[in-house]
Amino acid sequence: MTTPLPPDSERPRSRTQLWLLIAIFFVPLAIAFVMYYSSDWRPAGRTNQGDLIHPPRPLQAGTLLSPQDQPIEGDIFKDKWTLVYIGNGQCDARCRDALTLVRQTRLALNDDAARVRRVFLATADCCDLDYLRTEHEGLIIARADEVSDRELLAAFPRYNDVPVEAAGRIYIVDPLGNLMMSYAPDAPQKALLEDLRKLLKLSHIG
Repeated sequence: MTTPLPPDSERPRSRTQLWLLIAIFFVPLAIAFVMYYSSDWRPAGRTNQGDLIHPPRPLQAGTLLSPQDQPIEGDIFKDKWTLVYIGNGQCDARCRDALTLVRQTRLALNDDAARVRRVFLATADCCDLDYLRTEHEGLIIARADEVSDRELLAAFPRYNDVPVEAAGRIYIVDPLGNLMMSYAPDAPQKALLEDLRKLLKLSHIG
């Protein structure tokens, strides 16, 4: 038995329902994408957020070495959200404050902590391993003091023409390896945690 076609009067209603279903599925994805990469996603008047790097800059890890001059396996900028600090390997006061903030921020993410890794790029005098290993277990320490590492360091933006190794900034890299946000030394401590929570909530990768 052949099923009769719906009356012509019902066909526009069916099309409307179809477009509503499509909108319900795709509109949230579009909003998430805009919020993720747009420079306008932050509410007006907010000052406790990081500096968005727009457009995001892809990072190429290359062959980074450990403090023991052993190649670091895998790409340390992909597959997870990565918090990066760059500076002298002896780790001055700003370095210690930044690494502590990064460690505490990751711990504060609770169940999402496993989605985040921490990386210290040592640009010279590598490294105060007694301090770094005692206070920052799980931190990936990579030497970035070779000529071959200059291209990687050049991907990090300069602010007020301050060399990246002296800027004292904390950076966020997304799981695709894109450098997308940074935090100045005077940024409110909760800014990093607030932004990271939003990004992890919006993203289903990493």
